[in-house]
Amino acid sequence: VGGLKQEAQTSLYLTLTFAIYFTTFQFLEYVEAPFSISDGVYGSTFFMATGFHGFHVIIGTIFLTVCSIRLYF
Repeated sequence: VGGLKQEAQTSLYLTLTFAIYFTTFQFLEYVEAPFSISDGVYGSTFFMATGFHGFHVIIGTIFLTVCSIRLYF
């Protein structure tokens, strides 16, 4: 961290906050979507693309959580 522990912690917490907001809003978007994955090409493409991206964000959130815990202790 190069002597910037406080800045690193702040940055990690801010990034985790944005990741949680993103995941929450993506879930709400799924719930409110007027179409489903079985509605055709658009629904399939939408849910596959956003689903893979959401999965990527969740994995990153877990990784950053572990990093922030290790940085704290």
